[in-house]
Amino acid sequence: MFDLGHTRSVYRHDHLLLTPDTFVRAPLPGMRKANAIIHVAPAVGARFTQFTAEFEEGGLMAPAADQRFLYVIEGELQMDGRSLAAGDFAYVPADGNLTVTARHAARAAVIEKHYQQLEGIPAPAFFAGSESRISAEPLEGDTSLEVRHLVPDTPAFDFAVNTMTYQPGAALPMVESHVMEHGLLMLSGGGIYRLGEQWYPVKAGDFIWMAPYCLQWFGALGKTAARYLIYKDWNRHPLGERR
Repeated sequence: MFDLGHTRSVYRHDHLLLTPDTFVRAPLPGMRKANAIIHVAPAVGARFTQFTAEFEEGGLMAPAADQRFLYVIEGELQMDGRSLAAGDFAYVPADGNLTVTARHAARAAVIEKHYQQLEGIPAPAFFAGSESRISAEPLEGDTSLEVRHLVPDTPAFDFAVNTMTYQPGAALPMVESHVMEHGLLMLSGGGIYRLGEQWYPVKAGDFIWMAPYCLQWFGALGKTAARYLIYKDWNRHPLGERR
């Protein structure tokens, strides 16, 4: 039902909140029996692209021109002879040439970014993993806020992807402002996000983009844990490659 033009979605110069009621679906080149919900792209000033890929039975997504990180939200996908279930993820370098297929309906978060090579550091190779097999780390000693690092923190990678889990009432210990930008997909639960000078209720299914230096803070609300998948650029100098 139409809600007389009301939505929680917001677009500001330094942040973007997209809620499922405003999602637009369309296939990208190389998709068959699949659609993409493009959450953020260079069109708004981002230096990466993030979208949710929704696969029908027999769906397919062709290899990417740039490096790609994929996290399975729901269902099961196949890649390079591997099956990836919900909570599994994979990294494919720009020359990986790997197609993603779905025997049945499935959804995945997909992040694509042009790779910034460091002189003397080999580019990373394909890898796959499972969130459930990664040890949780408390954030600054707070056991009510757990971080799982899905991408190895080595100079070969120019970005990071983590999941963060907040127990009800847990919150970031400070308002952050930094040169990194974020792409954030709420996976479960909800809470309040401060973005710039605004405060937004957020819940599972919402997407947030935070530009560099956007003021940001999150606190979890409700009776269940809040959990999100978050991207940031990482391991590179702000001026580009330093020789």
